[in-house]
Amino acid sequence: MPAIHSQTAHELKDQMQKGAFKPSAIIEDLLARIKDIDGKTRSYTLVNGESSRSTAKGLDSSGSKGALSGVPVAIKDNICVKGEETTCASRILKGFKPPYDATVVKRLKEAGAILLGKTNMDEFAFGSSCETSCYNPTRNPWDTRRIPGGSSGGSAAAVAADETILALGSDTGGSIRQPASMCGVVGLKPTYGRVSRYGLIAFASSLDQIGPITKDVEDSALLLSVIAGHDEMDSTSVDLPVPDYKKALVKHVEGLKIGVPKEYFVKGIDPQVLRAIKKAIDLLHGLGAAVEEISLPHTEYALAAYYIVAPAEASSNLARFDGVQYGFRAGGAEDLIDMYIRTRSQGFGNEAKRRILLGTYVLSSGYYEAYYLKAQKVRTKIKEDFDNAFRDVDCIITPTSPTAAFKIGERLEDPLSMYLSDIYTIPVNLAGLPAISLPCGFTGDELPIGLQIIGKPFDEETLFRAAYTYEQNTDWHKKRPNIT
Repeated sequence: MPAIHSQTAHELKDQMQKGAFKPSAIIEDLLARIKDIDGKTRSYTLVNGESSRSTAKGLDSSGSKGALSGVPVAIKDNICVKGEETTCASRILKGFKPPYDATVVKRLKEAGAILLGKTNMDEFAFGSSCETSCYNPTRNPWDTRRIPGGSSGGSAAAVAADETILALGSDTGGSIRQPASMCGVVGLKPTYGRVSRYGLIAFASSLDQIGPITKDVEDSALLLSVIAGHDEMDSTSVDLPVPDYKKALVKHVEGLKIGVPKEYFVKGIDPQVLRAIKKAIDLLHGLGAAVEEISLPHTEYALAAYYIVAPAEASSNLARFDGVQYGFRAGGAEDLIDMYIRTRSQGFGNEAKRRILLGTYVLSSGYYEAYYLKAQKVRTKIKEDFDNAFRDVDCIITPTSPTAAFKIGERLEDPLSMYLSDIYTIPVNLAGLPAISLPCGFTGDELPIGLQIIGKPFDEETLFRAAYTYEQNTDWHKKRPNIT
């Protein structure tokens, strides 16, 4: 039998039902794995050894039948867990312990999941490499000299390195899918409104969405089934029934119409990535899917629109962090205004300051219409592009990232180069669509490559169908990094 930590959630559930082991055995195995490996990946900001053991012992005796009973889950550090430090990997929130659980955390607990700890991330989710954390950069398990992707880099690295079974991330411009791609795991960004954002510390409220990071597509469907659904605490949560996603896990794509946008296959994409994506498309075509080239003509404006809309919302959301009621407060202030200045200057990192300044600028008098309003109009055009494409196709296939994981420090001083890492994922957030990334190959340096499948609003079922069919006809998801 494979080691406990190397198994998927659905495999662990089967083993527990057979009586092979109890939740306490799972937790002890995972905690030992974290102790051995996390010094190399630095995936976690907090590990809940005592509380996870206590939860597991309770499940040992209760025999809970919840959908995730006894399954360990890691939580990104921008999702609130009652009584546990939640910092968004920022100095300004050091010591903040939420008095409530995020809705997704509440649903995980109700399903019997065991919360292993909080995972590292780019500060306030501002980044594509997991290097802007106030703690330390997370490292890619496939090559610890390289980044794991961001901003949910800690969650993706923890899943890839078998330091957890499941993880939650958040996706504002690709922050689930891009690190999933670079770490060789599965990352799903649900439709905006499918999963409650209550208890997610906001980056850009019209773009943020919580989603699963898992070892395979079946686990992604399992975890989404638990966290999805309407929530009265979130005004953006949509009141629609949650399908049985397991029924979408069928191994056939006959009759499925796949669109391939010509704008996503242009200069700048790594030739190795391009070859892997084309092979994946050819495989699905050979399995019975119809493939046609489509156009998303406003794609070239997506990055510019995003880096106006997202920082504008971020500057507004981060205005509340001022050192008055919680978190870090700078000392030595002469008066209230001086305290604000000192606290925010010392509490925020460089990338956070950059985005706050950008956002404040585009919202300021005289520039609002020239920048923010125009970016919102472009966003509408991008959504219309997808709406038009989905009249003819069922899903769209693209690369997740134009390159595999780059080296730590390589792009940290070049913000534009860093921002371009998300060029293939950002349009999905602007349009509020669901998308999944799954492994589809490796570079010559043995670095994972991700395939992105984009779906219609609230049609995660088609994503699971296409992704599961591809996954079950390849072995990429079975490969694990050799980190010991």
